[in-house]
Amino acid sequence: MKYKTLNTESKMPLIGLGTWKSAPGEVYQAIRWALKLGYKHFDCAAAYGNQKEIGQAFHDAMKEDNLKREDIFVTSKLWNDSHKPEDVLPALNKTLNELGLEYLDLWLMHWPIAQKKGTGVPFSNEEMLSLTEVPLEATWQEMEKAYNQGLVKAIGTSNFGPKKLQLILDKGQVSPAVNQVECHPYLQQNELLDFCNKNMIALTAYSPLGSGDRASRLKHENEPKPLEDATINKIANRLNVSPAQVILAWQMQRGIIVIPKSVHEKRLQENLDSLNVTLDNEDMQEIAKLDKGYRFIDGNNFKYGEYTPENIFA
Repeated sequence: MKYKTLNTESKMPLIGLGTWKSAPGEVYQAIRWALKLGYKHFDCAAAYGNQKEIGQAFHDAMKEDNLKREDIFVTSKLWNDSHKPEDVLPALNKTLNELGLEYLDLWLMHWPIAQKKGTGVPFSNEEMLSLTEVPLEATWQEMEKAYNQGLVKAIGTSNFGPKKLQLILDKGQVSPAVNQVECHPYLQQNELLDFCNKNMIALTAYSPLGSGDRASRLKHENEPKPLEDATINKIANRLNVSPAQVILAWQMQRGIIVIPKSVHEKRLQENLDSLNVTLDNEDMQEIAKLDKGYRFIDGNNFKYGEYTPENIFA
């Protein structure tokens, strides 16, 4: 396994298993397979609705396969409906109970968006809270308390751009350890990566392969497909590896952590094997030309109240 050293001095595996869209009944087996294959990093979230099953998989692996808690790196995320200060720590406790863990290795603010308690993906302005009512820094201060209490080993953000990260850096006492964002050859996030590198914030790429299996309501017509890209496939054919392995290796060589999702044992192994793929400078330069600034997860689900796709990712 290869690792990224965080600003907390802890080491985060460069590749992990994403669990967004992993359905109940599937995610348990995926976790068990992943652990046997050698995965050590698991990316979870309260909003995914599958943390109890993931927790059961951890529990059973500890009981049956001698898995130790310190052998795995577990991330989860605070959902938008728990941003009010009084809701933050209770939300963490619920996540810990679901996962059957005493602490998280990393806890992220899922979106720079505040919603009313009990809401999921919003469908109206009435479900939203403004960032004047519930400032991001107030939520962050409660996350800092969890960090100081040892309930989480590191805290960070998700879907934050440079402007909102700077707000946290300016007003917080603990710097974000990680910022998790959509990132793939068509959305390379170079400006954000530079900002994070300068501020010792690790970048994690979600949907690193384009998230082609997401719900149809989240898709656009005629979407580009990174796995079918001619440049990616030319490199894959030359190296005798899969297009997915090329993309994942490209990210990791940029110093970016990747969390591809799969519930298929063969694909889990294939993704993990990307650790052994090395691209040369010409490969890296060719992929750098593919950037379109294209978002598959474009923020339109949250365009209520003060929130727009433009200001969400600022």
